[in-house]
Amino acid sequence: MHKKIGIIGGLSPESTVTYYLNITRKYIERFGDCSYPEIVIYSVNLENYHTWRQDNRWDLITDDLVLIAEKLRVAGADFGLIATNTMHKVFKEVQSKCSLPLLHILDPTINAIINAGVKKVGLLGTRFTMSETFYRDELAESQLESLVPDTEQQEIIHRIIEQELVRGILTNESRQQYLVIINDLITKGAEAVILGCTEIPLLISQSDCCVPVFDTAILHSDAALGLAVSKR
Repeated sequence: MHKKIGIIGGLSPESTVTYYLNITRKYIERFGDCSYPEIVIYSVNLENYHTWRQDNRWDLITDDLVLIAEKLRVAGADFGLIATNTMHKVFKEVQSKCSLPLLHILDPTINAIINAGVKKVGLLGTRFTMSETFYRDELAESQLESLVPDTEQQEIIHRIIEQELVRGILTNESRQQYLVIINDLITKGAEAVILGCTEIPLLISQSDCCVPVFDTAILHSDAALGLAVSKR
């Protein structure tokens, strides 16, 4: 029997779809049938999270994530994912307050970076992920150096995520702005780039870049599939 996966989604709906499709499609590729793990998805009110972030009410975000994780547990999930990078700012607090085991998005990401032999990575994400230290500290603990865009570039990245990507709006103009920023990070020494927002891969892919890119949504959902079928 596979383990049942719980996904805290809607952060945004666009990337939640990526998680679901990647898990189910990768299973079929690996095993040839459609007996993929059962998946329970709880889609949150994204506007609440936007408001709480802007008001610096991470306590309310924590409380809501704990509540949802418990709902997933009651629904039968054996473990859960928070399908977004930014909310991992409060991952430790959420995990300490809920009984559902959660899979951290950075665990498979860091493993992939280390396995690729990369030491210095550029980091793209929301303003919170880039400007605060919770993400970069996790990388540093694994002896990985991270470079982030400057303040003006961070605002460009964040605006495109919040006003376009989470709404499914994809434009070549925004892609080109991202590529300029990525190339700037490469010039400053980045050997690879973390797409540290689960919506960014909707706009940027490996084919756009001359260095390795690490898609956190794919890596996170791959790890979930691996955990769910580990006994097969």
